[in-house]
Amino acid sequence: MAKIRCTAAQAVVRYLSNQFTEIEGERVPLFPGVYGIFGHGNVTCLGEALEAVQDILPTWRGQNEQSMGFAAIGFAKAMVRRQIMVVTASIGPGTANLLTAAGVAHTSRLPMLMICGESFARRHPDPVMQQIEHFNDPTQTINDAFKTVSRYWDRITYPEQIMSSLPQAVATMLDPGDCGPAFIGMCQDVQEMAWDYPEAFFAPQLHLIPRPRPDRLQLAHAAQCLMNAKRPLIISGGGVRYSQAEAELEAFAVRHGIPVVETIAGKGAFTHDHPIHMGPIGILGSTSANELASRADVVVAIGTRLMDFVTGSWTVFDQQAQFISLNAARFDAHKHRAIPLVCDAREGIIELNHALGEWVAAPAWLAKGRAAFADWNALIAKNQEPGVTADVPSYAQVIGVVNAVAAPEDYIISAAGGLPGELVKGWRVKDPGTFDCEFGFSCMGYELSAGWGAAMAGKKQDVFVMIGDGTYMMMNSDIYSSVLSGHKFILLVCDNGGYAVINRLQNAKGGASFNNLLKDCRVKEPFPVDFVANAESMGAYARKVTSLEQLEDALKWAKGNDRTTVISIATDAHHWTPGDAWWDVGVPEVSERESVNQAHREHLEGRKNQRIGI
Repeated sequence: MAKIRCTAAQAVVRYLSNQFTEIEGERVPLFPGVYGIFGHGNVTCLGEALEAVQDILPTWRGQNEQSMGFAAIGFAKAMVRRQIMVVTASIGPGTANLLTAAGVAHTSRLPMLMICGESFARRHPDPVMQQIEHFNDPTQTINDAFKTVSRYWDRITYPEQIMSSLPQAVATMLDPGDCGPAFIGMCQDVQEMAWDYPEAFFAPQLHLIPRPRPDRLQLAHAAQCLMNAKRPLIISGGGVRYSQAEAELEAFAVRHGIPVVETIAGKGAFTHDHPIHMGPIGILGSTSANELASRADVVVAIGTRLMDFVTGSWTVFDQQAQFISLNAARFDAHKHRAIPLVCDAREGIIELNHALGEWVAAPAWLAKGRAAFADWNALIAKNQEPGVTADVPSYAQVIGVVNAVAAPEDYIISAAGGLPGELVKGWRVKDPGTFDCEFGFSCMGYELSAGWGAAMAGKKQDVFVMIGDGTYMMMNSDIYSSVLSGHKFILLVCDNGGYAVINRLQNAKGGASFNNLLKDCRVKEPFPVDFVANAESMGAYARKVTSLEQLEDALKWAKGNDRTTVISIATDAHHWTPGDAWWDVGVPEVSERESVNQAHREHLEGRKNQRIGI
């Protein structure tokens, strides 16, 4: 057998460079690039190997390891998990910075390959700089923290171990039921070691994502349950998008007359005005979707993990409703005693469609949904009209202007603060697959970096990122990354003076405004931030606007620019779109503040409506 002698680090890079997949019939790299910040744990060996293949596997330097991880996740979302970015960091704080991004990827079932430095396998120089020492366990390092937020985790202590580890990492990230981040820690001395690798290990390999089909008996059970339903409802989750099952779901729902509501991750499977679409469900949902959910007797949950923001902490459904779950992940498919169809969303929909034959739900049920959705659309339109707020525009009004200017193919991103709720409710999707609200981990700072990653997907669209002033202050350095690399996005900064949506929650549960809005913090004076000057200092174009008319002009200007553009606008901190379902959060049982005591009593009443594990 022919051998190739190279270092472990060189072997990793050679292997990754020879993995391929297919997108729309075209053979493309499975790993199209690397985000990297080098330190002593990865620069001399892994960095040397990456430099040699930079025309095949390009390396992009970020400004922060966490934000590089966000960019990789944003890229994975934009590519609906068909390509995977690599992230590399040094040992110690560089790697630790990746933990938050790994949490986002793990929670939202998104692939990202992390290859990070590690202390010495031989331990001769221990302890090295940035090494965390556990007195009773010398094998533990900061890399062990990633076990809780990785779908696959390994530590390479011999150069030949990558031959079994890398294929398993790839298989995990491509498995629709087990998809998530993979972490590989490479000891510094192992990175330098040479070994005679079989040439076959580096042979080009084509990976096709598997599409498991449902169990026949469970499928028949689910079909019979649906045919007995009087008020069936479909919940379309993120798994519909990742399976690229939009067309199949549309055909299924239209044929059988079943209304479809969307989760946060699933929003955008349909255009907003599609006659089968009834709006978003749950805490950030529409009155139309939540009304249907409260009356549905059979709920078909497709590609969703049924988080509390979808279920209204399990209060939006009838206590007796029967769930049917189509999910590639067994763990998700079995929740709440659902009839589990453990399968790929597209294949499961096709087979369930066939099993139902010509059965059609009662037409009056779908008509009720359309009437409720018409009322919801009228409410959204009224909420976005000028003049709703007295002094500065509301989030809803700003969103209405951005939505109107955006082309059908343009891509919108949000993740935390008040904008996710306002966008999920008020953004009218014009083209499927153009909406990314990362609410699985709802991670502040994701948005801007994800805009950089989504722009790298190379599609013919403008990428819009909408954030609040709090998120901008938390992580903004990838404005610079995007300017350096030439990957443009348009950033809208809605300045409402702090963490306004958490202030809203604080007040709603009886609490006083405290430590959220800048005016309620321990500050000498809430000095305003000049977001325009800050963005321009990083090479971006920027403009501050004070009205909806100026915003429209600025958006058109931004679309014509050749680099990342930032637009800042002051927004109202207290005006919110209605439609929310109930949410279970902790409220103090006793307090010196009577408003808190009253909120606790009301909260206990809300908990009586919860569907507890059945």
